[in-house]
Amino acid sequence: MPQQVLAPVVRRLYLTSVLPPPENVMSAREKLTTIVSAKGQIILPKAIRQELQWEAGTQLVVENTPEGVLLKAAALFAPTKSEDVFGSLAWAGRPRTLEEMEAGIATEAKRRHARHPT
Repeated sequence: MPQQVLAPVVRRLYLTSVLPPPENVMSAREKLTTIVSAKGQIILPKAIRQELQWEAGTQLVVENTPEGVLLKAAALFAPTKSEDVFGSLAWAGRPRTLEEMEAGIATEAKRRHARHPT
């Protein structure tokens, strides 16, 4: 009767390491607090404002989430869809060919390069 050869059991050891948190993440003990004024105003801690680059006058979007209030910088421009702006520039002439468009782009690129060579 042929003998069975059993494969050896291979044990893999994994090295687990814990990395320190990134510098910009605050631990639970370092959480900053603020107070709501009688007018409903709060002061955002300077460290947070500097990290997010929120200068005076920055518009914020306020959202109520299951985890709490979320503040996000408001978009500088309203969202735009291509169909909102397509054809917004009036043109009375005949449509340009791809060759004419490419030639116009090349001409302008040469003109700008001649004006500001690198």
